[in-house]
Amino acid sequence: MQIEVKIDPSCTEPKIVIVTDAMSEDISSLVKKLSEDLDAPKILSGTKNGKLEVLEPEDLIRIYAAAGKVYAVTEKGEYALRLRLYELEERLDKSRFVRISNSEIVNLKKIRNFDLSITGTICVKFLDGTVTYVSRRYVGKIKRILGI
Repeated sequence: MQIEVKIDPSCTEPKIVIVTDAMSEDISSLVKKLSEDLDAPKILSGTKNGKLEVLEPEDLIRIYAAAGKVYAVTEKGEYALRLRLYELEERLDKSRFVRISNSEIVNLKKIRNFDLSITGTICVKFLDGTVTYVSRRYVGKIKRILGI
């Protein structure tokens, strides 16, 4: 894929043009991604002690679902979220956040190490000392991300 940027001082609003020989899944995905980015900023907020707080994605350690609710864990504590895990997965940066089970998404930048000594699963140890596990279904995906 070639990317070209033209600087034109007379241009008053940025314009994106995609030139292709045929519509493909990659092109559709690119158009969808560009369209989503043009929407209003997607703010992530959570409630703790009856107060609503704006959460910065880089502060998130992990996000998990339990008892029908979704929670975000940061160094400041645990927040209840209104969004579902699949919605959060779509909003969060895929180079930083990864799903490790049907009920959990983790921030790769907040992980101390991955313990592969347990056969068939992976133990995830966070910088704050907490531990979680990659479900068997997601082990292959995590290994690909880690390059092993």
